[in-house]
Amino acid sequence: MIRSRHLFRAAALAVVAVLASACGSAPQPIDPAPVSDAAWPMPADVGGPDAAAGGSTDNSCDPTASLSPAGASAGSPSVAKIKARGKLIAGVDQTTYLFGFRNPKTGNLEGFDIDMVNQIAAAIFGSAAGHVQFRAIASSQREQVLKDHQVDIVVRTYSITCARLKDVAFSSVYYVAGQKILVPKASNAESLSDLKGKRVCATKQSTSLAKIATDPAHPTAVSVDNWSDCLIMLQQHQVDAVSTDDTILAGMAAQDPTVKVSGAPMTTENYGIGIPKDQPDLVRYVNSVLETTRTNGTWAASYQKWVGARLGPATPPQPKYK
Repeated sequence: MIRSRHLFRAAALAVVAVLASACGSAPQPIDPAPVSDAAWPMPADVGGPDAAAGGSTDNSCDPTASLSPAGASAGSPSVAKIKARGKLIAGVDQTTYLFGFRNPKTGNLEGFDIDMVNQIAAAIFGSAAGHVQFRAIASSQREQVLKDHQVDIVVRTYSITCARLKDVAFSSVYYVAGQKILVPKASNAESLSDLKGKRVCATKQSTSLAKIATDPAHPTAVSVDNWSDCLIMLQQHQVDAVSTDDTILAGMAAQDPTVKVSGAPMTTENYGIGIPKDQPDLVRYVNSVLETTRTNGTWAASYQKWVGARLGPATPPQPKYK
């Protein structure tokens, strides 16, 4: 028994000696690469200017004139089809705070544009609850999902232009915005003219991107799929500014106290609800719903809830009909 204990003790001491020897001969650690060599990952599908970005230079029509709501009927073919399906399918954004975003606490889509969708659904079904199928789409997909009839409507800070009217139909104007710039608070830039040679971000196929790409100051246009990507790139110093509608920029500034919306509006952006071009009856019906929101206080209540505190008082834009 005593001899066994001596053998065990000797073995243990041998193991300790081996470990000590190994520790003593360990190689020196290698210095990691300098931190300055690291780079933030870029968002997916970052590109450059897009010449077809919304066709904002096409002035061949009056883009604000829509079909009159006179004769609108819940029994018209397009509306009846939606009602029979039991759901209104709406293309929306889920990344633009204040207008179309997913509430992280509830998982629900919320915002001014989402309110407009719910008003249309409530008019058709009596209540929006359970009767809306939201489909999150990128800015560059707005025309295509309407042309392919993948959605009934698109409500996504969607500026009406003559170029777009060649492919899709629009409701009357339900909101008027203006393009500005978003920059770090330390920046003195107030317009694109102050950003010569600088990288300025906007989404693909947007009127904002067209403005950046054609501006006389020649900023470098950077295009992404979603506005949230622009904010991330600004935070990571991969772009010098973001330029788009003040409505979208206000949502970014509300999320990040280190940036600011700067300057005066450079454009006038008339938002409309996108509708397939071959469904004029749905255009008339949606316009009748928008008329109601303007007169019964629904528009004003939604504006005050989401936008008023950040962009000041406003009234519903008056419609213009063909």
